[in-house]
Amino acid sequence: MDTYMNKTKTIVLAVLAVCIAAGGGMAAMNASAAKEEKKPAQTPALTVTTIRPTTASLPLQLTANGNVAAWQEAVIGNESNGLRLTEVRVNVGDVVKKGEVLAVFSADTVNAEVAQARAALAEAQANAAEAQADARRARAVQASGALSEQQISQYLTAEQTAKARIESARAVLAAQQLRLKYTQVVAPDAGVISARSATVGSVVGTGTELFKMIRQGRLEWRAEVTAADLKNIRIGGTAKVKAANGSELTGKVRIVAPTVDPQTRSALVYVDLPPDLNRNAPFKAGMFATGQFELGKSDALTLPQPAVVVRDGFPYVFRLNPDSRVSQVKIRTGRRLGDRIEVTGLTADTQVVLSGAGFLNDGDLVRTVAAPAPAVASK
Repeated sequence: MDTYMNKTKTIVLAVLAVCIAAGGGMAAMNASAAKEEKKPAQTPALTVTTIRPTTASLPLQLTANGNVAAWQEAVIGNESNGLRLTEVRVNVGDVVKKGEVLAVFSADTVNAEVAQARAALAEAQANAAEAQADARRARAVQASGALSEQQISQYLTAEQTAKARIESARAVLAAQQLRLKYTQVVAPDAGVISARSATVGSVVGTGTELFKMIRQGRLEWRAEVTAADLKNIRIGGTAKVKAANGSELTGKVRIVAPTVDPQTRSALVYVDLPPDLNRNAPFKAGMFATGQFELGKSDALTLPQPAVVVRDGFPYVFRLNPDSRVSQVKIRTGRRLGDRIEVTGLTADTQVVLSGAGFLNDGDLVRTVAAPAPAVASK
């Protein structure tokens, strides 16, 4: 009997323990559920707008550097020897026309020599007239035998000699007149005076440089292009050139150098710049300039500039995932057109964050809203 009572008591205690454990488990589950119910939902890190890449036709360009130089720089020298320079009419930077007088030499000595040459010509003409008269009379009596053949030959030879002396005197006079002409130094072409060494009072020899002139005010950009890129350059193509002072011009490719520098492996491409005879022209010979050759157009995926974020020196975009979280994606950028930039490493259906991209991190939860409609300009 006692044994039975003990067994019954043990069973009852075990049942009570199980019930208590079950009750405790239910209470813990209920408490856990209550805690989860009280836990707030995760808040989006930022409200953003999104966009997909669009295809645009972008210009193909080749960037190069080089110097601005004169198309042709004419050297204007002295053509008269031993004369004193009495007047210099132009200075560096002056715009001159073809035939304009730049400097004047003293013409006193030359004028005297011209007068002497004229007198010599007059004397030769008088002697020639007398010789012609003698030769005419000799021919008239040649058939009568009044003069010997030797005398007749002498008169005829004297006539020819007199004519030759006239031509010689005329040549001397022409030479002196040419020297008189050279006492005035004139511009061989229209252009801009780029250098001046002429000094009033100096006596200079023939061939001495007096001025340098940029012919027609024409400048050219001598761009250095690598041998690998030469195949893309076309004669007659355009190039946008920007000087160090910020001035910009559009030039035309005139010629590509036939040789490549063996040291730098680059060749010169000569680009004609629009002529400018203004003293204050923005481009000057000797300037360094950078430029871009226009090589045509091609299609590319583009995004607005705000969608691209630069971090640690690399460009990224934030791709929007179906769970409203963003992923940071590394891309490559290329050409630009206005506020749009060429991107590679994305597909056309990729949805990326536009506004607020610079404030996001990889894995952030975001809320998207529709992008505002573009503003319409009022009339």
